[in-house]
Amino acid sequence: MPDRDTYQHLISLLDSSRVDYRLIDHAPEGGTVAVSALRGHPVAQAAKCIVLRVKVDRRTTRHVLAVVPGDRRVDLDAVRALFSARYAGFSDAETAERLARAVPGAVLPFSFDPALDVVADPDVVAQPRLYFNAARLDRSLVISGVDYARLARPRVEHIASPAPA
Repeated sequence: MPDRDTYQHLISLLDSSRVDYRLIDHAPEGGTVAVSALRGHPVAQAAKCIVLRVKVDRRTTRHVLAVVPGDRRVDLDAVRALFSARYAGFSDAETAERLARAVPGAVLPFSFDPALDVVADPDVVAQPRLYFNAARLDRSLVISGVDYARLARPRVEHIASPAPA
């Protein structure tokens, strides 16, 4: 089962890196707002993870894992500009699941596939506590934004829509 393997890979990475983390069991949920309520934290502290397809030119397509605060949206124009691309949009579900190695709603802010580049908004890595589903819909994880940045090594760029007023 891919999500089980991805979950185990994540836990092994955290344990071997001696990262302080906490697991949170909850009812199965993949929606950012709903799962944030189950976990008991502000939505802004959640890592919203979305797999994008970026067409650099007619022959070159890249896949990007965009990680933004849970209360924000991915700014597709910012991602497109970041890669000097012709197009940036959401990946189809099958490709996203294959590259992320998790079902929608349980995508990690980490990439375990070399074909999936990670770009995180600065407001994600600045979080003292960052929450996300742990490649499972019924279990979440919390780590510091600093530890996340150290382990995931995302490209840190402004890719989130402005914060809501």
